[in-house]
Amino acid sequence: MLQKTPASPPVSDLAIPHAEGVSNDEFRAAMSRLAAGVVLVTAHDPDDGPRGEDVGMTATAFMSVSLDPPLVLVSLRNGSRMDDLLADVPAWAVSILAEDQRHVAGRFAMKNRVSDRLLFADLPYTRGEESGAPLVDGALSVLECRTESRVVAGDHTLVVGRVLTVGLSSGNAGPLTYFQGKYRRLG
Repeated sequence: MLQKTPASPPVSDLAIPHAEGVSNDEFRAAMSRLAAGVVLVTAHDPDDGPRGEDVGMTATAFMSVSLDPPLVLVSLRNGSRMDDLLADVPAWAVSILAEDQRHVAGRFAMKNRVSDRLLFADLPYTRGEESGAPLVDGALSVLECRTESRVVAGDHTLVVGRVLTVGLSSGNAGPLTYFQGKYRRLG
């Protein structure tokens, strides 16, 4: 005779362990303990409107890869607007944010926004000569890059870019960092 087992409460997909035994929540909690620098990745979409549109995305998964040639890597969520755009636009930019640019990071980390046009409206920037993308004024450094390769890795795409130009800040500001789900200052 079959016995009916009591219904258990619904379990979030995030709490279900993967085949390897680590849940999304556990992995996210472990990785939140790794401090990361904060960057703004930008690109210009020439096909959006009569003059095109600038697109920006806050990222913490950014790193240098090689000195010769100079290469960097950024991780983009598959299917995100930036992932789709960088699949079509060869050149893009990165602004490494200073500790006083938390508002910039927060602005471009918002989900479900309709357009980036308003996000750039009152943000001081210069347009990169190689990429046409916004380079945020006051950033610790700015880089213009050309995509060298794209590698799909799980739910993200790793975009490797060759650094075409570099601009350095003359100030002494510290970097904006991200640690345990919050923007932080060093020290």
